[in-house]
Amino acid sequence: MFWQTSRFRIDLSRPQVMGIVNVTPDSFSDGGHHATAVQALRHAEQLLAQGADLLDIGGESTRPGSPAVSLEDELARVLPVVRDAVHLGVPVSVDTYKPEVMQAVLDLGADVINDIWALRQPGAREVVARHPLCGVCLMHMHRDPQTMQVQPLEGDVIPAVNAFLQQELDRLLALGVAPERVVLDAGVGFGKTVEQNFALLARQSELAVQGLPWLAGWSRKSSLGAVTQLPVEQRLVPSTTAAVLAVDRGARVVRVHDVQETRAALQVWQAVRDAEKPRIQQKA
Repeated sequence: MFWQTSRFRIDLSRPQVMGIVNVTPDSFSDGGHHATAVQALRHAEQLLAQGADLLDIGGESTRPGSPAVSLEDELARVLPVVRDAVHLGVPVSVDTYKPEVMQAVLDLGADVINDIWALRQPGAREVVARHPLCGVCLMHMHRDPQTMQVQPLEGDVIPAVNAFLQQELDRLLALGVAPERVVLDAGVGFGKTVEQNFALLARQSELAVQGLPWLAGWSRKSSLGAVTQLPVEQRLVPSTTAAVLAVDRGARVVRVHDVQETRAALQVWQAVRDAEKPRIQQKA
């Protein structure tokens, strides 16, 4: 299985670790730590040294209740970082829902558009369709960042996520975008209850949309805090645990803040999988 992006054809036979680079003053977990272009690029280089396979750069916080950022501010935050990051030798993803930002970062050589709105903003789908190869991640979100946790999704989350993403995928494919360019994200924490978020993990094998690969974003999420009673800065162990569980249930990309620890945990997981292969082959 491969993920086709602007400059890279990513082999998803091994789970990929996507390192988060927030160029924001108000992110829920690390807001302000990397708010300048220099700080953000230094952080990106650190994540690569720790083993990140991809970088995900974002200029607008999408935590529950977060205010929208103007187009001008988002461009000012993101473009200087992307301009340098595309020379670091790994795929660069940009977390944005604004079509103008999408076009600008793709013009700079970005590889992936990671959109919490699943390209539902006017013109976003067309920007991606016009680009011959860029990768895209479509995410499920109930309502919007300002209201998603005020009135979270009701009912069984699995069919709701599957139906929504199938619908948005069909709209994108109708514009000629190849399925191998698309990865899906169930949107942990985006308009869902704690119980629904853990249902997404427990029943991850039921998430199925045309056999496409899935990205899991559990890092430091509030649901982990709800079950552990740990503040956001102490959620390293729950985050790495959730990442490994997600990969074990089929996720091909994990979006994380703590790259080194996640990479180490996945190396243990891989060693166990490798040790199981001879026994599985013998039974076959």
